[in-house]
Amino acid sequence: MKITKVDVFEVHTRRPAWRPVLCRIYTDEGIYGDGEAALAYGTAAPAAAGMIRDLATLIIGMDPLDNEVIWDKLYKSTFWGQNGGPVVFSGISALDIALWDIKGKYFRVPIYKLLGGKRRDNLRTYASQLQFGWGDVCRDSVEMSAPHNAATIADYVENARKAVAEGYDCIKIDFFTFAPEDGHRYTDEDRTRLLPPEKVHMIEERVAAVREAIGPDVDIIMENHSYLDAQSAVQLGRAVQKYNIFYFEEPSTPNVKTTKFICDELAMPISHGERLYSRWQYAPFFEDQSVQVIQPDLGNCGGLTEGKKICDMAYVYDISVQAHVCASPLSTAAALHLEAVIPNFVIHEHHVFNLHEYNRELCTVDLQPVNGRFKVPEEPGLGAEISPWAMEHSTKYTVE
Repeated sequence: MKITKVDVFEVHTRRPAWRPVLCRIYTDEGIYGDGEAALAYGTAAPAAAGMIRDLATLIIGMDPLDNEVIWDKLYKSTFWGQNGGPVVFSGISALDIALWDIKGKYFRVPIYKLLGGKRRDNLRTYASQLQFGWGDVCRDSVEMSAPHNAATIADYVENARKAVAEGYDCIKIDFFTFAPEDGHRYTDEDRTRLLPPEKVHMIEERVAAVREAIGPDVDIIMENHSYLDAQSAVQLGRAVQKYNIFYFEEPSTPNVKTTKFICDELAMPISHGERLYSRWQYAPFFEDQSVQVIQPDLGNCGGLTEGKKICDMAYVYDISVQAHVCASPLSTAAALHLEAVIPNFVIHEHHVFNLHEYNRELCTVDLQPVNGRFKVPEEPGLGAEISPWAMEHSTKYTVE
């Protein structure tokens, strides 16, 4: 079996700021596989699409079942692959996920079988990013309207209660996104260096209100998107750790020394990983035990091939895994297959964007948890494919 061509799709969704980059690898036996470069948000999507196109030229004519051979070629023979960043690794990831999809279809088994077999079929799942609300928006909505964003304490409480009522026993919130007085988004200047007491008190009041509303038996993950620096991260961590925070996500830019400083100063687990790429970048965090939960994104850390290696390395150090998932349902499917297999899985992320129609319509299946638990797809390969709608509403590039 040989790879004959690769299609790359820059999808034009109903929400212009959401720009998924998908790909499909074709073979001479009629089997194809789908993958994703998980850089749909931020400003890197066009670069990711270009990266896939460039890398695709290197795999035409190769056997798609030789995923390890292909992965090493993309990493070692491209110059920028070694110690690369999100754009290079998102390109590798998209192609790698598509190769695993082909492999599963070829052997007529779901990917988790090829990864070693599933240990669990009811994956604990948390409701993610409740500062943006919780629930669907209308099909033709361009942007989430202001009422969906949490500014007041009542907003945080309402969003948290809504998710818990749906069966989630864990939620994640960035409590430092929108200002209480007018709902404006905080800037980097607002969230770095030593914080004034009123900001620390504001965050603590929000966390305390949510904890009181949901009770002691629902976990809270405190998200910070790396906006804080080491000093402000420690300030906020000390203020809220008494509310039993499950883990403190991305307290600052992922740096081994500053992360170790934050970890040593706080009495709660630290998580990082959505901005770390490949096992080489993860290794120092494992060695100094500065993180307790890692969050590799299979759409930009190197795909399933590399993601499995990262998780196995973490297991050696008793570090737990929660795959980062903020992309199309293809990435959800890939994460579920991996998380079902690894022994150090802790919880699955279900981002609020996965409830929105502009994202749900991108795949042939609508992967949603029930009562805060996810089932693993059982169809061959990923168990999800790019939808006809997504292909029709894309700028497509073909490499052959």
